[in-house]
Amino acid sequence: MKKELLIEGMSCGHCVMHVGNSLKELDGVEDAIVSLEDKKATVTLKEDIADAVLKDAVEDAGYEVKDIRNL
Repeated sequence: MKKELLIEGMSCGHCVMHVGNSLKELDGVEDAIVSLEDKKATVTLKEDIADAVLKDAVEDAGYEVKDIRNL
């Protein structure tokens, strides 16, 4: 299962790394690919994770989640 998060507030490679690490630390996340250019993160899940959990991880890192979509 994959989800795509649209993220605001990223401005550099460090931001991308910070968001990716925050998502990868969550139980059930297999991988997270973050794109600064597209302002999104594509998250591969081992198991279903509530959108609120993903959103909280990104927002705790200091960024804003605009939308979450199932892929």
